[in-house]
Amino acid sequence: MVNIEVVRDKKTLKKFIDFPYKHYENDENYVPDLRIMVKEVLDKKKNPFFKHGDAEYFIAVDENGKTLGRIAAITNQMYVDHWNENWGFFGFFEAIEDKEVVKALFDSAVKWLKDKGVEGMYGPTNPSTNDPCGTLIDGFDTPPFVMMTHNKKYYDKIMRDYGLEKRMDLYAWYLRHQKIPERMLNLSKKIEERLKSQGITIRNVDYGNLEEEAAKLRYIYNEAWKDNWGFVPLTDEEFKALVKELKMITPKELVFIVEDNGKPVAFSGTIPNINEILIKIRNGKLLPFNFLKLINFKKKVKTVRILTLGILEKYRKTGIDAVMYARTFESGTKMGYYEGEASWILENNTMMNRALKNINAELYKTYRIYRYKF
Repeated sequence: MVNIEVVRDKKTLKKFIDFPYKHYENDENYVPDLRIMVKEVLDKKKNPFFKHGDAEYFIAVDENGKTLGRIAAITNQMYVDHWNENWGFFGFFEAIEDKEVVKALFDSAVKWLKDKGVEGMYGPTNPSTNDPCGTLIDGFDTPPFVMMTHNKKYYDKIMRDYGLEKRMDLYAWYLRHQKIPERMLNLSKKIEERLKSQGITIRNVDYGNLEEEAAKLRYIYNEAWKDNWGFVPLTDEEFKALVKELKMITPKELVFIVEDNGKPVAFSGTIPNINEILIKIRNGKLLPFNFLKLINFKKKVKTVRILTLGILEKYRKTGIDAVMYARTFESGTKMGYYEGEASWILENNTMMNRALKNINAELYKTYRIYRYKF
């Protein structure tokens, strides 16, 4: 028999957080999240997402109290306002391969969302599309990159068995520097010279003037992606929290801002793949000695993730993307990074997917967002 518990106190929150570490203990490609970070994401007082969103956390347990799975039901007013679509979300889903368990979890999430008056749900988002999201459906043979997800192979089937349908696939592309066509790198230099003659310049982010820089990056982010399916604008507080977190691991040499006579029009951000270190911290705890593994992590990490690359619509098809890729490759190799991932890219983002294919990137992982109409 399956029972559902609602997270109401420290004890049930601990059970909700603890489950994945046991669930994946024999999966060598699973990268455990740091528990301290998970607590902050779930904390409605600390995570700025909850200024415009809400969530309820559910745990499935057997008659002896053993955890069998978990799920979160999520509302996001920013999404509703942006798309004029009154839908909710589910996230943080994990479960054993058992139809009764899966049904009990999703039934609980659906009921909570229905009571909130929404008309359907998308997911998984943890808690939004600005966070790790999607269910891995292809590419299980390697660990995920930083801020990307990993799950059991049977998840796609058990979700579809419940009644969830595919809404959108997200692609992850693998890049190897030695496979980047030399002609592309040479062409990017010519493009950059042409852009410069038009007053369009590219530079690294200035961490010494972070508040002003963050405002420029947020403007580009919210404008460049606003028409992409699933996009949710980031509030000023959310963006500042994200920048503060990423600054701790991201060298300024891997963040580029493109300006047209001083006006921000594009940016790209690439982050060291700290998952190379986190995969060794199997229990997700920094204390008593695991924090030592993070010391000098930049010297230990060998790969990077191109986290974001956005261009205002007016400036697309000008070659700015090629210039940012080339600059990233140049800076990355100087710092000892020769391989990396570009993710995630919507399956219907023809321009971006074509650009990655043209530089010999390999489509090696696919993630899925599902829909469920009430």
